[in-house]
Amino acid sequence: MKTWFITGTSRGFGRIMTEKLLERGDRVAATVRQAHALDDLKQKYGEKLWVATLDVTDFAAVKNVVTRAFEELGRIDVLVNNAGYSLFGAVEEVYTVR
Repeated sequence: MKTWFITGTSRGFGRIMTEKLLERGDRVAATVRQAHALDDLKQKYGEKLWVATLDVTDFAAVKNVVTRAFEELGRIDVLVNNAGYSLFGAVEEVYTVR
């Protein structure tokens, strides 16, 4: 059993990955922006799923959540930084100089 720390798990790739890892018996420390986004998985997998609300742009909060995960879970074997957004378009259209 491995312990995974995954950001952005409320939907999409992060959610699917979290579900698959829990199904195979691993433990997941999952971060979400909305507190109840993984309630269904928490009910199904119990202690195998550790959930924290996190805005990854808040560096103090990131440090706090990671520290709590290590303290409460004892170890993190794999880190998946999945939180983010997509920006589509030609460089000339989306690039701005500040």
